[in-house]
Amino acid sequence: MKNILITGATSGIGKQIATVLSADNDLFLSGRRKLDKVNYYACDLVDMFEIETLYNKAIEYFNSDIDVLINCAGQYIYKPIEKMSFDEISYLLDVNFKSAYILSSLVIEGMKKNNWGRIINIGSISGVVGEANASLYSATKSAFNGFSKALALEVATNNITINTINPGWVETPLAQNALNQEERQEVIDITPQKRFVEPIEIANLCKYLISNSAKGITGQGINICAGLTCGC
Repeated sequence: MKNILITGATSGIGKQIATVLSADNDLFLSGRRKLDKVNYYACDLVDMFEIETLYNKAIEYFNSDIDVLINCAGQYIYKPIEKMSFDEISYLLDVNFKSAYILSSLVIEGMKKNNWGRIINIGSISGVVGEANASLYSATKSAFNGFSKALALEVATNNITINTINPGWVETPLAQNALNQEERQEVIDITPQKRFVEPIEIANLCKYLISNSAKGITGQGINICAGLTCGC
């Protein structure tokens, strides 16, 4: 039984991760929606004070340190670089990367004290191969890969692992709303396995990465993209 904090847990990938991990662990969840649950806090990840409040509420709920942090919250903006406003730039940087960095900095002390911990960042293949008209989104997700490597080195002797999962196109409401039927077919056509990744695949990978069986996997960016990053 581990104490797990998951951001972005109310829909899509985060919701599936929470469902899978709830069977054997104690969870504290966060998202943008207002939910009346004792193990949940609706949090604006742009606000430093809100991030600290989320951390403190999780600690209060567990009455103990956080064993596992899963940074799943993220936003997507599809625009040419010259169309991005300063507010959109700040927003995407804050939500997609800065909040995860701050939460990691808050949980790491307890993990070091307990000589055990896991941090999983949910990135994107757009941070591995790039995506036209989503340069800032790609940059924020790419940041996770460098962050995971550097922090993994920093805590390697503390039995703490840091990894990033880079999903491709995932069968979520976000993808369904973002693509019309023609665009959806185009995604399938260019994907070697001719399918969307299912959220359960990412959730099961998270389950493995937090287990002791995966203690040797750290500082890695793991692509789960139905072959999309393999090339033509």
